[in-house]
This record gives sequence, C-alpha cells and structure tokens, in this order.
Amino acid sequence: MDQIDEAQIQQVQREISQLLGGIIHEIPIFLFAQPGVNDVFSDAARQALRFFRQLTDKIVLREFGFDHEFANNLNVQYSPTLVFDPDRYNIRWLGAPLGEEGRIFLEALVLIGTQDSHLSESSSQVIKRIDTPRNIKVFVSATCPYCPQQALNALKVAVEKPDLISLEIIDIQANPELADQYSAHSVPQTFSDDILIAQGAQPEELFMVSLEKMEEQTVFIPESDEEEVETDLVIVGGGPAGLSAGIYAERSGLKSVVVEKGVLGGQVATTPVVENYPGLKQVGGKTLVDIMVTHALEYIQIFPGEEVVEIRPGEPITVHTSRRKFRTKAVLLATGAMHRALKVPGESRLSGHGVSYCSICDGPLFKGRKAIVVGGGNSAATEALHMHNIGVDVTIVHRRDTLKTQDFLVKNLIQNNIPILFNTEVKEIRGEQRVEEVLLFNNQTDEMSALAVNAVFIAIGYDPSVNWLSKSELS
Repeated sequence: MDQIDEAQIQQVQREISQLLGGIIHEIPIFLFAQPGVNDVFSDAARQALRFFRQLTDKIVLREFGFDHEFANNLNVQYSPTLVFDPDRYNIRWLGAPLGEEGRIFLEALVLIGTQDSHLSESSSQVIKRIDTPRNIKVFVSATCPYCPQQALNALKVAVEKPDLISLEIIDIQANPELADQYSAHSVPQTFSDDILIAQGAQPEELFMVSLEKMEEQTVFIPESDEEEVETDLVIVGGGPAGLSAGIYAERSGLKSVVVEKGVLGGQVATTPVVENYPGLKQVGGKTLVDIMVTHALEYIQIFPGEEVVEIRPGEPITVHTSRRKFRTKAVLLATGAMHRALKVPGESRLSGHGVSYCSICDGPLFKGRKAIVVGGGNSAATEALHMHNIGVDVTIVHRRDTLKTQDFLVKNLIQNNIPILFNTEVKEIRGEQRVEEVLLFNNQTDEMSALAVNAVFIAIGYDPSVNWLSKSELS
C-alpha cells in the first residue's frame, strides 16, 4: 500500500511540475506569521510552500514576524498571511493552501509566474471598462469544490489589472472573525469594496461583469461573435448522467460535447461520502467525480463554466451559451436538480449567512457551534452525520414522525446520539446579520417554540433545474 501511495504522490508531483514548467518569472512570496496565533495554519503554509519549492526554483520565499517593518508597510493584520510579489501585484492569502485551496494556490503561482491572466476575449473586453480601483475579497474553505473556480476568476483580474485591482483570498476556518464580520457563512462568497457581488462560483465572464457592475449578474451575452462549434449532440449538464451520456454517445458514433455551467459532477461533487456506488463500497463525492471526469475526457469535449442561455430549434439546432454558439443535430438535457427551499421567512435573506444547503462547503465554519439539519431523508441524515463528525452540535428537524432513511444511516444517527425533533416544522429563520434562532412548530401539539442556533442546513430534496427552458423556443 505504501508503494502505491508513493507512486500516486510522484504522479501528482509530475503533473504539478508540468504546470509549473511554464513559469518564466520569479515569484517573491512573503509569509507573515505571528507565533501563538493560528500556528497550525502557519505550519501548514510553510509545508505547502516547501512542497511547491521542490517543484520549481522560481519561488523566492521570505518569512517575517509581525514586528518587521514590512508587516507594517504592507498593513498585514492576520496570521498567517501570504503576500505575492508585492512590487508588481496586490494579492494576498489569509490562511494556508489546504485541501481544495491547494488548487487555488497552484493557479496563483502559474498566473503570477507567467504574468499572464489568460482571460478570454470576452472577459478582457469587460475588464477594459473598469477604470476605478476594486478591492476584492473571496472567502473560501479547504473543503469547498466550488471555491477554486471563483478564486481563479479573481486571480485573473488581479493579474490583468494590478494597478486597480487588489485581492484577498480568505480562508474562513483560519479567519472565522472575518467570516463573521462579513457574514460569509457560505463559500465561496465574493465582495468588492465590501459590497457582496457574488454568492457561489461563477463562469469567468459573469464574474467580470459582476465586478464591473458591483452586483451579482446571472446572464452574460458576449459582445463579440463567439467561435461556433459543430457537433452531433450537445449534452446540457455535466453531472453523472450527462458525463455518462457523452461517453456512450461517442462510443455509438455521435460527435458529442458536454456543457456545464457550474462544477462538474453536480450534487455528487459536494456529497461528503457516497456509499455502495457499484465497485466502490465507500468513496468521497469529489473523488468519484474526478474519476468520472477523467474517464469522460477520453471520449468527449467538455465545456465547463458555460451557461446555456437559449436553444433555437431548426436544422441544425442552435445552442447559445455564455461563451459560444453550438450547431447540433440534437440536444440532450441532463441538468439535474436544485436544492429545494423551505420558503419560510428569513431563508432567502439569510442565505449565505447561516442558511446553507451544503455541509461539506460550509459545515467547518460552525465547528463548536449549534446547527440544525432540516429534512428526514438520506441526504439529511448524511449531512447531519458529516457535521457531527467535524465537531458541529447538530440536531435534525423533521416534519413527520419517522425518517425516510436507510436503516444503516438511522443506526449511525442513534450510535452518535444525534437528536431528532420529530413532527416539527421550521416556520421562520431569525437573525439580523446572521442566523440567530429558528421558530419551530410542533404539528402534533400545535405548540410554537424558539430554538437558538447558528446555522440552518436545508436538505429536503431537489427540484428539476429547468427554469431556463422558458427562454428557449421549445415546444
């Protein structure tokens, strides 16, 4: 087993080395750490830097304490802080590149080391219109698979316009006080000049327009003509169904593409543990998605980060996305589903401020705090067990008198002494800037009660993601 692990590590190192091989400029990195403050994260930052320095000699690392004049000159306030090439850019990292954040750190090295933003033509046109400073903050966590995409967007614009754009990538686990200050209890969240401009990950062009407009944008229409792609089949959706369809379509002789607006893998990508997937007794959701995507790429072309905005019937059918135009003989919809909302007062207003639909993304922020999971199915049980295992004081709230959950999960809930409030409905989520309590209704006794909590995780099922079809001329 040790030999297999060592071989896997060497393979990862070779792949990273290839990415870093294109770096032509030195990358000065200043690490500021204050002894006794966040030492675990400071040590992790040092280890990560040592790892990457083994793979490229372009990193020039210098470490300083908070008593050094550089800390004062650069206005460093949080330990640890990584400052990248301060003579050229205004990019800093508050925390350590752990887990999913390691992908962000690698992207930062490549962009800074090549001094090339790699922006698309459409994004470049938007960025040219920004002529006033922007101070960007992107809140991320090590367990969030969506965060690298949004952080990369911010890194690109910070490299493209260093004279106007400053960037802070903030790890919410290393900096919970900053997360509280901005009520950034769901990641990724992006602020510009302390104004919330995005919740969640965005396609590159939408990020740039959100930054320009200083408010979240949902649709981007390229100003210039996009490249046209001709194919036999366009599959909308890059989850397990869409990826599988692409593989089998290509094997059947159909030239196929997959278009996905968000994170490849869909809901599976944010599932902590997938059990009894054929051939795998237990596997992390993100790991399973990586396997699927690697397999699919052997057959099909995938267009991630592209949202379908319109489908026009005809011969051929025309599919317009946020980046390009596809001409195709057929379209297959594999768009999956969206988290179902409770639709109670306070839910929408406090979304991202204690109301969440993803424990793997946002659960770590509430370690040592109190949260409820609303729902009674397998998803609710899995979310509750995950949060219990990472140190969250969690209670399940279910409107019925029994759970609709596999026996195996029920046994785990009992063994872990996770409380369950049966016959209980959430009527309101309360709080000024963040979740503070929930109003509960017992549908057996008709009694109302308030429960103080820091977070509400909603796991009551999904609704099909087909609202966008109303924009298309489909019969």
